[in-house]
Amino acid sequence: MKIEKLTDNKIRVIMNFKDMELDKHDFFENIIDSQSLFVDILEKAEKEVDFHTEGCKLLIEAFSTFEDVIVFTITKFSVNDSNSNINNKKKKVIVKRKTNTPLLDNAIYEFDNFDSFCDFCKSIINILDIHIEKLAKKILLYNYNNKFYLILKDINYNNKNTKKIFNTLSEFAKIQNFSNNFEFKLLEHGKLFVKNNAILKGIKYLI
Repeated sequence: MKIEKLTDNKIRVIMNFKDMELDKHDFFENIIDSQSLFVDILEKAEKEVDFHTEGCKLLIEAFSTFEDVIVFTITKFSVNDSNSNINNKKKKVIVKRKTNTPLLDNAIYEFDNFDSFCDFCKSIINILDIHIEKLAKKILLYNYNNKFYLILKDINYNNKNTKKIFNTLSEFAKIQNFSNNFEFKLLEHGKLFVKNNAILKGIKYLI
């Protein structure tokens, strides 16, 4: 575990899943139940980098890389609460995980580069019965302004692995607000990289 103090109110924690003896996907599925891990991290941060969190609210953001490395960014916010009796007590850490599963029929995800898209494809190869062809009716990949955009049209939420796929996708790409204007911009100014079944073709390319 490596802890870096970014500011007085923010630290970065870098850990390796292999060292933790955890499966990456299981960890993100059960992150809400991992409070003891965050308590250990906070105690270690207090000793190593003088990061004290008594009486503070915490924002914990987490992402992982294809190389089985997990990165936490922990930000503390002061809370003025005269009724607080937190001092010298072990706090309960509450982790709120953002859902990255879109709720609309269509979605656009932005990858910083093609390698990030390939890393995503590699990460889902081992998901059993993935049926990626059932994720959406159309899955296209565009190149625009040195970034890659994955468009999913008519998403199938009945596919049992849809949530797991989107959770994995959010580790490598940022979801964008889907709009007809943005889609038209990609159509007019972007380059169509893969015209359909982009994820499935990416997996086949890498195998």
